[in-house]
Amino acid sequence: MSGGVDSSVAALLLRDAGYDVTGVFMRCYNLDGCAERDATDARRVAAHLNIPFYVFNFEKEYKQRVVEYMVEGYKRGITPNPDVMCNKEIKFGLFLEKALSLGADYVATGHYVKLRRHSLSRTGRSSAPAAEADLRSRSRGSFGDQARESSESFSQENAGLLNLFEAKDKNKDQSYFLWTLVQDQLKHCLFPIGDYLKSEVREMARRAGLPTAEKKDSQGICFLGKVSLRDFLKKRIPAEKGKVLTTAGEKVGEHDGAGFYTIGQRHIGISNYKSRIGGRHETKPHYVAAKDVKTNTVVVAEGSDNPALYKGEVDLAHVSFINPDFPGTICPSILLGISGANWRKDVLVRVRYRQPPAEARIMSNESGIKLTFKEPQKFVAPGQSAVFYSEEGELLGGGVII
Repeated sequence: MSGGVDSSVAALLLRDAGYDVTGVFMRCYNLDGCAERDATDARRVAAHLNIPFYVFNFEKEYKQRVVEYMVEGYKRGITPNPDVMCNKEIKFGLFLEKALSLGADYVATGHYVKLRRHSLSRTGRSSAPAAEADLRSRSRGSFGDQARESSESFSQENAGLLNLFEAKDKNKDQSYFLWTLVQDQLKHCLFPIGDYLKSEVREMARRAGLPTAEKKDSQGICFLGKVSLRDFLKKRIPAEKGKVLTTAGEKVGEHDGAGFYTIGQRHIGISNYKSRIGGRHETKPHYVAAKDVKTNTVVVAEGSDNPALYKGEVDLAHVSFINPDFPGTICPSILLGISGANWRKDVLVRVRYRQPPAEARIMSNESGIKLTFKEPQKFVAPGQSAVFYSEEGELLGGGVII
């Protein structure tokens, strides 16, 4: 329970479905003190629902596994994704492990994503997805019975696979950040609000009188609060003046350090350089097209449709698939990103959160795994996640762009 309305309603739905629910707030690294307020809100909701409430302290581990990962990524000149790493290492890593060790059967969160179960035919191919549960009925025991059945059947020799799908609310869908999850984690997971719109979640909170019903959604990187990413990084990465170059190699300004910038970033202080040096009074916006921390240079491209802002293909590392049967010829070596097998699959892909899915092909050969887009994609940043989907909105897996 994060102290927000989504996890509050998730707890409400599970309680009303007959679960023995315990609320847990994860104390992680936080800069502006908002974690204390969030913990208080979560505790108030738990009291309102009459469920036990605990705080797990993961501050040390969060700093090591999420914060340092992010800082080191910017130092190396990539664009890391702390939300993906938080889900992998903290929520569905440490939290899941501790919950199970204390006797829990499942962990549940307020993520907007759908969990479904596929049954396998004798050929090993997935059949049509079946809904794990319909929480709309909120009939006591119905959701719990189906989920328990799902967990029990998973241990059977020919059990079905648990898969994730985009949430009903496409504006709130968080499947992009969950691509690292695997079957051993999913069999212990519940996502109660994935079949609801945000407006419906708010209304359920109001009807139940939850203290968080009108609480605003958090924005940006959670541990920073109201502290800007740039201000945070400046305390961890030494500033060093460097050149801002055009795609033609012309110097048009200076920056404070290549590590502070991301691909696609605008507003870096040079938007009017042509009017200063060439007599023109109008110029198109400029965007970061490339950067090099070794030479401490930043390259900018003029205009949002500049070809320098697009890529036709990228290499991937740390590729993982939620359904291990997905590529058909999948083997453990591919999951580890090791070359040695040849296969290709057509998918839909997002290379950043909330981007419309784009058609692409994943190919594996002796040199590694490559993603080729049907149409070149904009603002593709090394370090970010490329996340794969089916046409039906199933989250297939993902990888890290290199």
